[in-house]
Amino acid sequence: MATTTFAPPDHDGAAPAHLTPTDRVALLRHMLLMRTIEERAMTLYRQGRVPGSFYDGFGQEAVSVGAAFAMAAQDRLCILHRDLGAHLVRGVQPARILAQYMGRAGGVTGGRDGNVHFGDHRLGCVGMVSMLPDMMLVATGMAMAFRLRREARCAITWLGEGSTSRGDFHEALNWAGVQRLPVIFVVENNQYAYSTPTAAQYAVAPAQRAAAYGFPGVTVDGNDVEAVFEATRVARERAVAGEGPTLIEAMTMRMHGHAAHDDMSYVPPELLEHWRARDPIDRQEARLRTLEVDLDALRDEVAATVRAGAEEALRSPEPDPATATDRVFADEEVHLGDGCAPWSGWSR
Repeated sequence: MATTTFAPPDHDGAAPAHLTPTDRVALLRHMLLMRTIEERAMTLYRQGRVPGSFYDGFGQEAVSVGAAFAMAAQDRLCILHRDLGAHLVRGVQPARILAQYMGRAGGVTGGRDGNVHFGDHRLGCVGMVSMLPDMMLVATGMAMAFRLRREARCAITWLGEGSTSRGDFHEALNWAGVQRLPVIFVVENNQYAYSTPTAAQYAVAPAQRAAAYGFPGVTVDGNDVEAVFEATRVARERAVAGEGPTLIEAMTMRMHGHAAHDDMSYVPPELLEHWRARDPIDRQEARLRTLEVDLDALRDEVAATVRAGAEEALRSPEPDPATATDRVFADEEVHLGDGCAPWSGWSR
């Protein structure tokens, strides 16, 4: 089964077949929102208000935003630590995210965890497991449930290219391929697994490995949000039609260190310069200028939203220790889809 490459849409400003002008602006807004929130969170971290460490997805915004935007409300997203854009697409508000980073009661987990370990099942977002390929197994299990129930739903998960060196990756791909499950695996190939470059990790690219398990692997420009959207939209159509999984390898670059403590001195400066010229936000803005979108107003609106969210998060109290066991034991049965917000995704 051959590996294919999704070419980016034309840059002439014409709307792609499955994206309205409003959709294209929404893609840019979600990327801007992700970057602005993470910039504010980094400042809070340096002020000592974010415990532990801090991880961001600077330069990788198109991968999470484009893929999440292609999913339907009934689908489930297993989101990782550089994929804040997926939470934003699903409707998680900036104040809850910033409170989460600070371990406040107003955070998504109510202060039970800080940093990036959060998810809101009401919005279809599954809480993250730190052992990154494990989320592949979670997504595969959910897809198995969808198939057994004969539901027209799909699961998607993101993973780093370093995760493809672990056994969980191969177990998930093998079972998904054998069972022809409705699941999408998005490999964020950001060139480094912490400090290990791809050349020292594998001899066969991640997208090419999908063929060994009987389903397509595609390569996409991970810094082109519309190209990521289109690759994911096609993969989802295949999945819900019963045609099985797809592995999407999104080529991108981790523009900051593995975490806030990492100065990434191991990365050649010329490599960063190459990718800095391909910034996903700049590229989407260039497209929208031909549509006469007021980009200054959009940036101002995003900045004001994040500023208000940060103020709200800073007002949020520390969690009450008496609530530490709340939501640990279920008092009643909770169904995965209960309370799912009326998010409808891109314009269909």
